[in-house]
Parts: sequence; structure tokens; C-alpha cells
Amino acid sequence: MIHLNKNKSNFGDDDAKYLGEGIAKCVTLTSLSLVLSYNSIGENGAKYLGKGIGNCITLTSLKLVLSCNSIGENGAKYLGEGISKCVTLTSLNLDLYNNSIGENGAKYVGEGIARCVTLTSLNLNLINNRISENGGKYLGEGIARCGTLTSLNLNLINNRIGENGAKYIGEGIAKCVTLTSLNLDIDNNSIGENGAKYLGEGISKCVTLTSLNLDLYNNSIGENGAKYLGEGIARCVTLTSLNLNLINNRISENGAKYLGEGIARCGTLTSLNLNLINNRIGENGAKCIGEGIVRCVTLTSLSLDLINNSIGENGAKYVGEGIARCGTLTSLNLNLINNRIGENGAKYVGEGIARCGTLTSLNLNLINNRIGENGAKYLGEGIARCVTLTSLNLDLYNNSIDDNGAKYLGEGIAKCVTLTSLKLDLSSNRIGDNGKRILK
Repeated sequence: MIHLNKNKSNFGDDDAKYLGEGIAKCVTLTSLSLVLSYNSIGENGAKYLGKGIGNCITLTSLKLVLSCNSIGENGAKYLGEGISKCVTLTSLNLDLYNNSIGENGAKYVGEGIARCVTLTSLNLNLINNRISENGGKYLGEGIARCGTLTSLNLNLINNRIGENGAKYIGEGIAKCVTLTSLNLDIDNNSIGENGAKYLGEGISKCVTLTSLNLDLYNNSIGENGAKYLGEGIARCVTLTSLNLNLINNRISENGAKYLGEGIARCGTLTSLNLNLINNRIGENGAKCIGEGIVRCVTLTSLSLDLINNSIGENGAKYVGEGIARCGTLTSLNLNLINNRIGENGAKYVGEGIARCGTLTSLNLNLINNRIGENGAKYLGEGIARCVTLTSLNLDLYNNSIDDNGAKYLGEGIAKCVTLTSLKLDLSSNRIGDNGKRILK
């Protein structure tokens, strides 16, 4: 085993040459880890590293981190050629974040991976590399050859793969039928609804998944894209952990409906993280999400981020009812900033929380929701029922809460006698000295 960490130094091409020549002599290596981030390695340095790695044909584990260098497409070519010689690899972690490898570089990486047919774990970090749809094609084709993968982590944030690139990625994933863990980070790639369709179709073939993390922030997938994703997720009936980040995707209430239906089919979930910030799902969308959550009766951890979705008090009602059915929750994160839920919405949220008697961690963010003193009362009553809490984070900034509201919150918190961590933000309310004394 060799592990070298040379982050943030003036390690350049000449240094990489000496290192590569040294590694080339270690022909019996089975494990190699090289961390060379934030250096001055160009294509020549990558060439020597690739040659060195190519000589280590008995490697089973390779970690190569070259983030924030300048290897370009030719450097990626040399690395791909080196990796292609390591046909006994079972674990590959390749981090080329911010190296301008482009679509040709992605081609060489894909071709290298395609030769590693015994891989069970693959981690590719290709953030900020100007990879177009053709680059997505080459990566997808490479992944498709890794039919024994159980874990795949693919990070393509801030590239340009578009819907066609997403198609090839989806087709590649579809061939990895033994996957149990899949992490796709494809933020800011303009994949649209068709790209989401292809990804959903790929995911639907991975029926042995237990963990799925899908990050598609800012891709304009719309309600149809959400439909395809929901349908794909619905086929993954063995999931225990699901993380969906769909911030700013115009999915609307119908999109939320499809997602809710998909989540409802994942009856073995223990952890669900759903981020739908800025999607205008409205109260009907919130209803569908709530109905989906109701079916996940084994959840222990739930995070719902619905900032800026105009769910109103009725939407809060449906969310509260969904939470109330999750009787095994130990951790709850509920973010409803800017949703105008009012005091009645706060009532429903409080009633939902009150049913979660096993909670140990509660993060409740209701900034700017006009809940007033009555809303604070309902929340206080709900919190009072969570007698096993050890951590409470309550953010009620700008909610027209007065001294009486502060009193109700203080009385509720006082019942949580096992608390070890408390964060309370009541800024920009109407709380005077009496209210502040009560909270103290």
C-alpha cells in the first residue's frame, strides 16, 4: 500500500514525473492512494502518473485525487490509459474536479473505466470540467461495462451534458443491476424533462438499491421530469435511504404528486431527505408529499425542505398529518420558510410533532409564516410532548409572536428535560422584556 498526500503545495510536472517513475517500480502494489489536489500538475505530469499506475497491474484499490490542477484532455487521456491496465481493480476513486478535461477527456476516462470489469465501487468526481453531451455518452458507455458495481458515485456538477448526456448516463446505470448504493450529482446541467426521464428509466432497473442520492438542482425538469423520477423510484422497493435534491426545477403540484406516489412505494425507508425549495408545489403538492410519507412507516430520519412553495395552512395540515403517522422518527428536520402557513398551519405542524414521541432531534424552521401567538402556543404544546428530545433548533424569525407566544414556547421547552442542545431564534417578533425573561 502507498498513500501520498501533497495537497496545496508547488508540486508540478517534474515532481509528478519522479513520483510516477517511482510508482512504476512498485509492481506488486495492491492498494495505491495519491492525493495531489491544488497543485501545478499539467498534462505532462499526468502522463508520468498514468504510466506509473499502468505498471501496477495487480492493483485492486486505486484512489487518485487531482482536483484543481491543469491536466486538460491529454492529461485525462494518459490517466485513462494507465487505469485501463489495472484490470483487477475492485475499487476506483478518481477525482478530477476543475481540470478542463472536456468531452475528449471524459472519453478517455470512460474508455479506461470500461476495462475495469471487476469494479465493485466507483467514485468519479468530474465537477467543472466542460463536459458536453458526448462526454456524458463516453462516461455512460464506460459505466455500462462495469456490470459488477455495487456502489457508484458520479459527480458531474456544472458541466453541459444536457438531455442526451443524461440519456447515456441513464443507459449506463441501467446495466449496473447489482447496485446497492447510487449517488448522482448532476446539478446545473440543463438536462430538462427528457434527461430526467432517461435517469428515471435507468434507476428503475436498479431494483436492489438500498441507498439512492439524486441531486438535480437547477435542471428545469418540470412536472414531467418529476413524473419519470417518481416512476423510477417506485421500482426501488428495497430502498432504506433516499435523498432527493430538486431545488429550483419548476415541478409544480403535479410533479409533487408523482414524487409522492413514488415515495409511497418505498415502504422500507428509514431515512428520507426531500428538498423541493422554489418549486411552487402549493397545498395540493404538499398533500401528495404528505400522503407519500404516510406510507413510510419505518422512517427514523425525515428531512423536508419546502421553502418558497406557497403551501399555505392546508399544505401545512397535510404535512403535519404525514409526520404524525411516522411514529418511529428519531430525527425530524422541517423547513417551511415563506409559506404563509399562519396560526392554523402551525397548529397542524404542532399536532404532527406531538405524535412523534420518540424524537431525539428536532429542527423546525418557520421563518416568515405569520403564525402569531396562537401558532406559537400550538408549537409549544407539540414540543412539550417530545419528552425524549436531546437537540432542539427552533427558528421562528419574523412571525408576529408576542410575550404570550414566548410564554407558550417556554412552557413547552421546559417539558423537554433531556435537552442537551437548544437553539432558539425569535428575532424580529413582538417579544418584550417579560417574554425574554420567560424564555430564559
